[in-house]
Amino acid sequence: MQDKNTEAAGGGGFHGENFRRRSRYFMVFVILLIAFFVITVLNINTGNVHISIPDIFKIIFTKTGEPTAYNIIWKIRLPRILMAAMLGGALSLSGFLLQTFFENPIAGPYVLGISSGAKMVVALTMIYFLRRVETVSSYALIIAAFIGALLSTGFILIISRRIKHMATLLVAGIMIGYICSAVTDFVVTFAEDSDIVNLHGWSQGSFSGMSWSNVQISVMIVGITFVLTFLLSKPIGAYQLGEAYAQSMGVNIKVFRVTLILLSSILSACVTAFAGPISFVGIAVPFLVKRSLNTSRPLVVIPATFLGGAVFCMMCDLIARMAFAPLELNISTVTSIFGAPIVIFMMIRRQKGR
Repeated sequence: MQDKNTEAAGGGGFHGENFRRRSRYFMVFVILLIAFFVITVLNINTGNVHISIPDIFKIIFTKTGEPTAYNIIWKIRLPRILMAAMLGGALSLSGFLLQTFFENPIAGPYVLGISSGAKMVVALTMIYFLRRVETVSSYALIIAAFIGALLSTGFILIISRRIKHMATLLVAGIMIGYICSAVTDFVVTFAEDSDIVNLHGWSQGSFSGMSWSNVQISVMIVGITFVLTFLLSKPIGAYQLGEAYAQSMGVNIKVFRVTLILLSSILSACVTAFAGPISFVGIAVPFLVKRSLNTSRPLVVIPATFLGGAVFCMMCDLIARMAFAPLELNISTVTSIFGAPIVIFMMIRRQKGR
């Protein structure tokens, strides 16, 4: 009789813990969705031209309203907001994949030099094409950024064969980032002024000037990559428990690691091609999401990380536009202000945990 009571109590404790865990997940997603909705409205509402909230809903849902406000919302603000959300989510997810690969929460596309490699090849492509044609297509920039991201990642993978210590490998990635940045600066220094007018603003990171064609391309690329990443939730969960355990679950480690790098490179390349290099988002957001959810389960963390990155970048873009309006800050300036302290906190916390 006592055993049955103990078993019942244990079962109740398990179900109670399971309920609390799911309630926590639910609350985090609800908060993120509310934040997404509020920041979206604020981004559309604020600017040099103020648009009231009733007019916003009228223009968006009925596509009627005052012509000036209609054009501002549909041609300027809405594409920019959607791109900030899409690219912010992509950057956060890229950071999560790299942290899984390197088994280190400090890993991220900006820190490891992947963004710098993408920036280098995009800068070379822009300078080369702008001397011959007036514009460069979005597809050309994405391909260039992907090649640059893979070059940086390839160097890191080559170094990883000789260096097994992940902390040292991170330092090597940072050095690769500095080398790529130095090459970019060298090329820009000797380029003609007419070739680098748009390049300078892009290289600092910005969501301005986005169009619906940019939105369509990013939705297609980021959407497909997100789905593929989500389908890898089970192998990622097994890999988090160690390579030996993942192999016992039937995961091909070599193929799996290459897949992680390719998916991360595609995401970070898409961000760099459209908005330039953006710092700290790929490190700070996955950390905050995991802390909020109190879990590392990929099935939950992957969508939450994407949504958290979208909210974070939309908030930073709002601050960049409005903090010193009409002057606009670079997006990396704002993300660094909020992201760098989080990274410092992570490093201190890891040091204390030893």
